[in-house]
Amino acid sequence: MFDHTQYRPTPAIKMVNRQWPNQVIQHAPIWCAVDLRDGNQALIEPMNVTQKQTMWQLLIDMGFKHIEVGFPSASQPDFDFVRWLIEEQQIPNDVTVQVLVQARDSLIERTFEALKGIKQAIVHVYNSTSPTQRDKVFNLDKQGIKNIAIAGAKKVQKESQKYPNTHWTFEYSPESFSNTEVDFAVEVCNAVIDVWQPNENQKAIINLPATVESSMPNIFADQVESFCQSIRNRKNIIISIHTHNDRGCAVAAAELAILAGADRIEGTLMGNGERTGNMDIVTMAMNLYSQGIDPELDISDARRITNTVQECTQIATHPRHPWVGELVYTAFSGSHQDAIKKCLAVQQPGESWDVAYLPINPQDVGRDYQSVIRINSQSGKGGVAYILENEFGVTLPRWGQIEMSQAVQAYSEKHEGEVSAQDIYAIFEEHFTQSSTPYSLGNYQITADTQSAASSRETLEASLNSADGALTIGAQGSGTITAFCNALTDHFAVDIDIIQYDQITQGRHTDAQARAFIQLTINNEKFIASAMQQDSLGASLSAILSGLNQHFKRLNRAA
Repeated sequence: MFDHTQYRPTPAIKMVNRQWPNQVIQHAPIWCAVDLRDGNQALIEPMNVTQKQTMWQLLIDMGFKHIEVGFPSASQPDFDFVRWLIEEQQIPNDVTVQVLVQARDSLIERTFEALKGIKQAIVHVYNSTSPTQRDKVFNLDKQGIKNIAIAGAKKVQKESQKYPNTHWTFEYSPESFSNTEVDFAVEVCNAVIDVWQPNENQKAIINLPATVESSMPNIFADQVESFCQSIRNRKNIIISIHTHNDRGCAVAAAELAILAGADRIEGTLMGNGERTGNMDIVTMAMNLYSQGIDPELDISDARRITNTVQECTQIATHPRHPWVGELVYTAFSGSHQDAIKKCLAVQQPGESWDVAYLPINPQDVGRDYQSVIRINSQSGKGGVAYILENEFGVTLPRWGQIEMSQAVQAYSEKHEGEVSAQDIYAIFEEHFTQSSTPYSLGNYQITADTQSAASSRETLEASLNSADGALTIGAQGSGTITAFCNALTDHFAVDIDIIQYDQITQGRHTDAQARAFIQLTINNEKFIASAMQQDSLGASLSAILSGLNQHFKRLNRAA
């Protein structure tokens, strides 16, 4: 039964003077990647040792300084992985690993055993605090829940004293914070803080999880701001956030939480996690990057990140995944393609990025411009022209762009799908390029009329090659092009009229530097052609001859 009345909205917090809407994020938070634990527990097939090592190396290379590596007291593979990191000296000096543990004595003891010999570590202890957990899971009142937190804090502190050579950081989470009364969450955390007594040299982390996202992100921001204003010893507390994505707002909630006073963000690469996932660190970091803020993480190799996450989690990356999906920098729309092409043409190195439909330079994350514009039946002339110019060195005149886009669109509609760059070039060759049968251009000679200085008439004599041998044609005209058309008209008894004519230098070619585009009618039928020669005049004459060849082929098919 689809009945909305069975649900209750998350109560809003009455705040007289909330500050977070007026704040601006100015620097990256402290990041903590939880892929190896929180993300791993959500997989159908948890990572094996090799996959964990691969993921670990990626996180290190990206620049994470806090990395949650497991729940060693609850899992032997997690215990063994922590020991491998320590015994094989895999942890850089500036990286602190984090381990998770419930507030239970035996589990805390086992956790510290796993961490024996480590230089520094974060021990993250938690217990649930929400009314639902209190009443229906633990059957405890508020004091009973608070007692669990206090006992866990004391046990963590006591066990740490057995390992004085390690620099310990303690972290506590009132699990289900987003569904807990803020004043009670503050009460429990204050009790934990009273045990740990954090100071400037030994700060504590208080992590506020949206264990299940159940409200709009602005309400979560109110909860975080209210908590930050009420917690004791705030200057020696690192406020951490751990949002989930049940409402699709995990990134937004984390960003607003930073505005509300939080210092640290826990999440996973690509948002993997239970149900709809954890907060997506790649997305949030790139959000900062796109606003000119250093994310303090290296996301320049998007392909490595996505490939590694796919390999380790066996979860495919959605092609529309923010910032790193295969299609996020791809334009199929004709108007979008045209705008991108024009903006890229004027974008100068060193100036602020300002390209329509591209919020960042795709090259920043290892993408090239070949994937920016892709062609289907919705595409227009700008995209087709961009592909031809950037991949094949063919610069189309504007009228040629229109003709070419119509041909590509017809192809796409016929084949009901995307048109590859190679397909586009094949269409170009079919519709535009020089047809050398039955006739191709041989030698030609031009003689100007020298009888009058004001005269612009020229005499042209040209040799045409064919399977039957060479033939010579000639005529006069008010210029070489006209003279050539007159010669063809006289010899073949056809009526030729030039409609559009463009010559374009193709600098990428060494043996044929000039390309001519011709749109002409022959006996009132339209033809388009392109040809390349070492000089522009030869290219123009060859293009006209190509149009005539198309005319003959059309006549043969009709016959």
